[in-house]
Amino acid sequence: MRDQPGSSQQIENTRDSRIDIPAESWVDRWMPSWSQPYLRLGRFDRPIGTWLLLIPCWWGQALATDGWPDLLLMVLFVMGSLAMRAAGCTVNDLADRDIDRKVARTRTRPLASGALSVKQALLFLAAMCAIGLAVLLTLNPYSWALGAGVVGLIVLYPFMKRITYWPQFVLGVTFNWGILIGYAAIAGQLHLPALMLYAASIAWTLGYDTIYAHQDREDDLKVGVKSSALALGRHTRTALFGFYALTLLGIAASGWMAGLAWPFWAVLAVGAIQLCWQARRIDIDNPADCLATFKSNRDFGLIVLAALVAGQVAA
Repeated sequence: MRDQPGSSQQIENTRDSRIDIPAESWVDRWMPSWSQPYLRLGRFDRPIGTWLLLIPCWWGQALATDGWPDLLLMVLFVMGSLAMRAAGCTVNDLADRDIDRKVARTRTRPLASGALSVKQALLFLAAMCAIGLAVLLTLNPYSWALGAGVVGLIVLYPFMKRITYWPQFVLGVTFNWGILIGYAAIAGQLHLPALMLYAASIAWTLGYDTIYAHQDREDDLKVGVKSSALALGRHTRTALFGFYALTLLGIAASGWMAGLAWPFWAVLAVGAIQLCWQARRIDIDNPADCLATFKSNRDFGLIVLAALVAGQVAA
């Protein structure tokens, strides 16, 4: 468990520094006032979540593609990821709006603060799902079935923090589903390398979302929700090395089974260095450091994408 700061004032100062809306984001500067709560509800001002949803789609696509990946399909995955990340955040905020009011980092979210009503959020959710469905329908029927299969996981995930200390596992299962869709969009079915890459990505999410969850430990205890950060406490660093070792082993196994050429291994070694850097440097008592380290996983994801593409192009 995290050591408590020395005074209640220190606690309040720490919490006030973790408000969930960045000061003067592009949403504040450029968008009309009526649209701002919707854009914040969909986290369009916080692109890291979209990156972490999009990159697995690109991984799956690259793993299934001989040579360079199709740019149009990559753009379609961008559109689908933007919409479905917004939809997932809306489902999460609808389920957690009462909890979010009690947590410093989330109390300014549109539903928690009252900037949007439940009805408005549901209409926004419908619009985002319609965009996601439109993108999905451009793919093959096998991908349609996979897309339908993830809907239940999206709805289930927000409630898992009330049940288990490992909601991060359910997030990994859900958030990396794009690997399966990306692969199937090219191959028309799933093969073992895709399933191995998917398993590796779940371990990756266990690592990065545990880091993210350390921002909220005190508030999570107060409101009675669970996380891997609370379960692991001071053992987090050791666990991160374990999660990230499984991640690298799974990615390596996937590349080996797919017959990727030597550049895959060279670039993956750079990814291994990045994950080791994360696990060594993380300060779980510093929310700002946790957030920065969490965000660095976009870099790891892009490194692995480069490894997959390089391995296919050189094969």
